[in-house]
Amino acid sequence: MKNLFFIILVSSGLAFSCSKKEPQDLYPADSPKANYDTVAVDSFSAGATSVDVAQQIRISSQKYQDSLKEVLKVQEQEKKIKEELEKENKKKEEEEKKQKNAGLPITSEPKTE
Repeated sequence: MKNLFFIILVSSGLAFSCSKKEPQDLYPADSPKANYDTVAVDSFSAGATSVDVAQQIRISSQKYQDSLKEVLKVQEQEKKIKEELEKENKKKEEEEKKQKNAGLPITSEPKTE
């Protein structure tokens, strides 16, 4: 008796689960439509972020601003070093001219034979 009841229960469950159902419409006609584009944009497509906008985003980042400041500091240091070298070279040239005018031999250049 228990087996007969179990067989009836299982067969009725299979009959209902395997019966043909009407497909449900996932997008009914009266559903609200989005008034904007919902399609994903590829980075190479026409609607992708332009190079100019991407560059403005990079420029506005803090990391970029910090790197600019660092580059400016390095340029200032290089400029100071060049100025100091030019001053030293001018001083050396003036000393050599004075030694030539005084008739003294130049000691900064060793003689090679």
